[in-house]
Amino acid sequence: MSGFVAIVNLDGAPLDRRLLDRMTDYLAFRGPDARRVHVTRDAGLGHTLLRVTDESALERQPFTLDGRTWIVADARVDARDDLIASLTGRESRTCAADATDVELIARAFEAWKDECVTHLLGDFAFVVWDEARRQLFCARDHLGVKPLFYARVGQTIVISNTLDCVRLHPGVSNDLNDLAIADFLLFGDNQEHDTTSFRDIRRLAPAHCMTWSIAASHCRRYWTLPVDEPIHFKRADDYTSCFTELVQRATRDRLRTGSAGVLMSGGIDSTTLAAVARDLLRERRQGFRLQAFTSVYDELIPDSERHYAGLAAAHLNIPIRFDVRDHETSITQPGELSIRTAEPVENPAAFAAGLRFSKDAATRTRLFFYGEGPDNALLYEWHPYLSNLLSGKRYGRLVRALSYDLVMHPRVPLWTSIRQVAGRRTAQRDGEFPAWLSDRLAARYRCRDRWEARRRRAASHPYRPRGYAAFSDARWQSFFDYFDITGALSHSETRHPFFDLRLLRYMLAVPAMPWCRRKLLIRRSMQGVLPRDVIRRKKTPLAASPDFTRVARSGFPRLMPTPALASYVNVEKMPSVPASEVEMRALLRPLGLNYWLDRLSSARSEDHFDNQTHGIVRG
Repeated sequence: MSGFVAIVNLDGAPLDRRLLDRMTDYLAFRGPDARRVHVTRDAGLGHTLLRVTDESALERQPFTLDGRTWIVADARVDARDDLIASLTGRESRTCAADATDVELIARAFEAWKDECVTHLLGDFAFVVWDEARRQLFCARDHLGVKPLFYARVGQTIVISNTLDCVRLHPGVSNDLNDLAIADFLLFGDNQEHDTTSFRDIRRLAPAHCMTWSIAASHCRRYWTLPVDEPIHFKRADDYTSCFTELVQRATRDRLRTGSAGVLMSGGIDSTTLAAVARDLLRERRQGFRLQAFTSVYDELIPDSERHYAGLAAAHLNIPIRFDVRDHETSITQPGELSIRTAEPVENPAAFAAGLRFSKDAATRTRLFFYGEGPDNALLYEWHPYLSNLLSGKRYGRLVRALSYDLVMHPRVPLWTSIRQVAGRRTAQRDGEFPAWLSDRLAARYRCRDRWEARRRRAASHPYRPRGYAAFSDARWQSFFDYFDITGALSHSETRHPFFDLRLLRYMLAVPAMPWCRRKLLIRRSMQGVLPRDVIRRKKTPLAASPDFTRVARSGFPRLMPTPALASYVNVEKMPSVPASEVEMRALLRPLGLNYWLDRLSSARSEDHFDNQTHGIVRG
């Protein structure tokens, strides 16, 4: 986790050194361990460092190999041995095994120039200034775990991994991007992967790279999640053995230190990461530290996470810390919040609570694992899988799929899933198109068409359409952004082993029957490793929404609209009390937007950002 900024005047105009220093200083909240800048006449790069892994103690950024090409990055390079072998084969000099991640990226750029991204695996955002070619190059990782923002002001390019840092440039306006705001109100997320809530600031989309020169700029997609052929092994154990090997490799690449935490519920995904991380640490060093952190409710709603997470921690012999969330500040208490985010969020109170949790956990370690991913990658899509076998006349595999599903699962095959599919056909999971959305805004951006298009969205995968499509959904941007900024503010980093491309592609390629039903692939892999009750536990969402429960008890907060809200919301059409959890979530969006607009207005009048909190001010 690091902060970086780059400013390049493509026309050769002198760089404002004081501006670069100010923007680099602002990034101190991201990197408290080191600060450096590199400046030439017309280009400058700044970097602040947070040391998370062992080799990051050796890191020096901005980095150069030859004094002419400079790089700044927030990156973790995976499959390092493979990359080093490829680089060593191209160079006369040997690339050291303990080379820092930024050095590996610099060497990859030296070897392959703009094509270096096709040789990289991991989570990364980086900027390269090639003085000799007078070109600026930047890239972002395949799934968009690391953020990257940029703006063009005349012939000046401003790039950072922090949106508010880009806003510090005097040539970047505060004008809002109304389409992004409309998407937030409709869906809770900006549906455009390459824009932000500000008109002048763009976001480099996942799996994209971009090149600028005085003559032109070019942005291209360098990778798309492939549609792999289904994997068919002769023995059932081969499926679990392959999964175990891949999850170990993904976790090992993300570990690289002797202290880590696991954000662990009592479910199968996060407990699997805890078990794998424990074994890897035990193999590598003595005196390792691994701790579980679990959010629980003891009074507000029924919650069994304390029981199951406690069972897993005791079985693995690792300490566990419970974060009791019954009495945290909630949406029913907006007057007790004082927080400003770079872009609007649905629930500022939940954001503040998450930040408090992150800061508390980070006093014990700087590295965390989170178990998101398998719910989508191992979605039980039996219908398209069987249809694909039928259309291909692969009757032998179809019979085996049905028989395996019957043998490996104790219930009648497909019965529960058929009922769930029938229920989804009638359920309105997204609720209704919001009547309170500004008519003018809705007409200008054809919001109703966008609403319907999202509901009709189809995927191009022949047998795993929903699981495959899920990983291009815009909601992941908000998901990764949340962990990025709360991690930066708490001086920690959260990593996501199940989003490792090697593991993700494998999970999407295993036969849905029987391996995706109740995530059988993971449960069988963890037999004898995790407690039996945890392995057998059903996928269990919270028994009730904590926010809706609080609203039912204390009432929905009264909206005190700012003048700017009228451009987006017809307040008179908003119901005063939500009738359901779905409606409550929808109504949180105008509340969240109103809260953000109010803080944005205050920041403009103060004409400053708090460089210790990324613009977040605690009351």
